[in-house]
Amino acid sequence: MFKTKNAYTNLRKTFDMHERCPVCGQKYELETGFWFGTGYVSYALGVAFSVATLIAYWVFFGLSWADNSIFIWLGVNGVLLIALQPWLMRISRVIYLYFFVYYDESTADLPEQK
Repeated sequence: MFKTKNAYTNLRKTFDMHERCPVCGQKYELETGFWFGTGYVSYALGVAFSVATLIAYWVFFGLSWADNSIFIWLGVNGVLLIALQPWLMRISRVIYLYFFVYYDESTADLPEQK
């Protein structure tokens, strides 16, 4: 789907995609502005990740306003979200595309679709 396999190799080209799927020939951008909806998916993934890290931090270290551990979690969570952002944005494109395009293995490698 993406031209580079690693999202962190070249951050300027992290969203460079093929125009069509190399296997089945499916066009990726179904209409102009199609990828704007991925912001909602990326937001949901970020919230889910934050809730998961909050629960993990609470279980392993405990949360309290008295010792400011909540602020430590906020800092760690913020750094992790920034570090994971290229991957989260890529996976949100994949999830968003799955909402609209069904992959049928029987159509793979058909020459008339490429």
